[in-house]
Amino acid sequence: MVTGGKQLDGFTELFADLMEEEDLPRKYLHAKSTTLPGYYRPSKDWDFVVVVEDQLVATIEFKSHVGPSFGNNFNNRVEEALGNATDLNTAFREGAFRTSSRPWIGYLMLLEEHERSLGVVRISEPHFPVFPEFSGTSYADRSDLFCTRLVRERLYDSACLLMSTESGGLGGKYTEPNPELSFLNFITSLQGRIRTTVKRMR
Repeated sequence: MVTGGKQLDGFTELFADLMEEEDLPRKYLHAKSTTLPGYYRPSKDWDFVVVVEDQLVATIEFKSHVGPSFGNNFNNRVEEALGNATDLNTAFREGAFRTSSRPWIGYLMLLEEHERSLGVVRISEPHFPVFPEFSGTSYADRSDLFCTRLVRERLYDSACLLMSTESGGLGGKYTEPNPELSFLNFITSLQGRIRTTVKRMR
């Protein structure tokens, strides 16, 4: 199972290879120098950044979500993703990346396929009821709703949700619980932005 840190480096290499296939030189692809200014904080280190001739073209956040504490991890992932997108989008609005067009922002989550991530989670409602779509859901269901809404609320341009078991992940096996959040949709959206950028360079 891919869990994070150095173990997510495979994704950055994959995306770099895919961007090179679109004739974008690797010098514009950054997996180490990824610090970008924020609006509510001075800066944030993203996981993958595309900067072409002083233009911020795209940025991606890769996140893993593994047990045993799926509850705390899920809440942390939601708060991080919402905060990061809000910070970057506001920084863009305030001219931090002048003269860039609005950058493409992507979010990819790898969720461990485990009995605790697939089982229904009890909901506490001491004062007000939660939205009904959360009732009777697992953390996998909630991750699906979360990633879908990141895009539909236009916080991110695209999101991808992959699931893998601990043993299957080591062999590259994964599932895509929602076609809307598939890897193909994600990379197609990103490649569209990259193609437009490459055309402008010519």
